[in-house]
Amino acid sequence: MHITSIDIYKYSIPMVPFTIATGTMHFAQNLFIRIHTNENIIGVGECSAFPMIAGETQNTCFELAKDFAQLWIGKNPLDIEARINELHLMIAGNYTAKSAFDLALYDIAAKQAGKPLYAFLGGDQRRIESDLTIGIDTPENMAATAVEFINKAVHMIKVKLGKNAKEDVERIKQIRTAVGDKTILRIDANQGWSYDEAVFALTEIGKYNIQFCEQPMRKYNDYLLPQLCQLSPVKIMADESVFTHYDAERIIRENAAAYINIKFAKSGGIYEAIKINKVAEENNIPCMMGGMLESRVALTAKVHFAMAKQNIQFYDLDTCLLGHKVDPVTGGVQYNGMKLLLDTTPGIGADVQQDYLDTLEKVTIN
Repeated sequence: MHITSIDIYKYSIPMVPFTIATGTMHFAQNLFIRIHTNENIIGVGECSAFPMIAGETQNTCFELAKDFAQLWIGKNPLDIEARINELHLMIAGNYTAKSAFDLALYDIAAKQAGKPLYAFLGGDQRRIESDLTIGIDTPENMAATAVEFINKAVHMIKVKLGKNAKEDVERIKQIRTAVGDKTILRIDANQGWSYDEAVFALTEIGKYNIQFCEQPMRKYNDYLLPQLCQLSPVKIMADESVFTHYDAERIIRENAAAYINIKFAKSGGIYEAIKINKVAEENNIPCMMGGMLESRVALTAKVHFAMAKQNIQFYDLDTCLLGHKVDPVTGGVQYNGMKLLLDTTPGIGADVQQDYLDTLEKVTIN
């Protein structure tokens, strides 16, 4: 089998403005690709650029995708390791752009094997239930949103924080008061606090039964994470601090987190995510499957991966529920409440409506 052509789309999805500590997103800056082969097996992939976190934009991903495609024409898509290593040799970092190509390779490989991706990765179907995220707003508005979630039978709520430590404490106080004691609350500061702010906020927020806190400080403050872990009554999850398995090894070696958040847009896709999860599992560090602002294409791939890896014990898989105004995806994962359901279609099992793609900027490399 060899690659004959690759379609690349600027896969923009309009959305309700969504605010985290590092900024506000007004549309999902995604990229969608189709890799065509001489055996008429087509692999699809998607990435979601989040420039405030990963340093990539839709435009940088689109331009790099042209070069990646040129590199792969005529080559075997089933040799995943060789193809991914070619991208790493071509350019350092840029894991978001790479992740779309990675997913397409795994889609092709699973389709060629006649298996749904979770089975191709060695797993089986299991229960996956996601949290639902509240973006940063006033404490009163966030508490009201939390109540709306509970009325929709949401059992786990993830709360974005990191703008102001004192206000963040008030946000959690009001949310916990509004939803009661049974709802699982987890928080994400998205690197928004200084060390002193993190100590203060986590000490105070710890009074409200919080499952964990993602990424309290900037990655350049990772050296402070071990002592923060010792002081904090809330367990710490490393997110922006872990892009690759080398990062995971460092964080684990330094006792700098209790958990790790795996995102394809940070890792470059499934190939590296497998390595991160393996390192974590060998060190008894549970992982979460997270994401940026992906549509149900990449979301479906994430659910496949989560089903295949028992060490992934937390699920933040609400990305396409965070204000996407349209859902142009065909097939793929379906929500039943916050439970995520897959069928047994070979590969990822999702695609994008062609009439939607026809409205987007596109280039084909052959």
